Amino acid sequence: MKITVKTGILFAFGWMLVKLSLLGMGIAATTFEFSILTNMLFLILAISLGLYFQKRKDTESGNALRDIKNGMLAGVPYAVLVSVFMFFYYEKINPEFIEHQISESEISLDKQLNDPKGFQMIKDSNPDYEVMTKAQIRKKIIANTKGVYSAKSTSILALLAMTVYATINSLLITAIFRKVVFKHKA
Repeated sequence: MKITVKTGILFAFGWMLVKLSLLGMGIAATTFEFSILTNMLFLILAISLGLYFQKRKDTESGNALRDIKNGMLAGVPYAVLVSVFMFFYYEKINPEFIEHQISESEISLDKQLNDPKGFQMIKDSNPDYEVMTKAQIRKKIIANTKGVYSAKSTSILALLAMTVYATINSLLITAIFRKVVFKHKA
């Protein structure tokens, strides 16, 4: 197995441990932003260190496309493993978080529906809402919210976002490594 794939897998399991540790400490709900930022950091570290070790191991000078591919070889396994973990985390381990997010959305929606200006803004936002009652609009918006906050959609969105993020970072890190770190090998 290539060193880049190993670093991606290693950092994915590291992030999973951080996420489970936060849950074990009882602060998972209050550290959601920290969890996202840690995920981004670990993905960058997986790509950077994987690419660094791969370039140190290579005997001949490679091209930029090969370096980008090696960066993606660290980023994609990370993204897949973390996304699968997120599905099981939000489906089985901590489903209360999604329920909490849905209830927060319901409270915010009720406030907006009870405010005449907010209700008019909601009606104006969708032509279908023009003829609907307040209860019908609420029911439709809540159904959409439940679909968005499901474990499946969260993990699919996370996979997509992390794959794009890994691609962009592979490009940037390759450029930085080729121009600064491994300038003598190019």
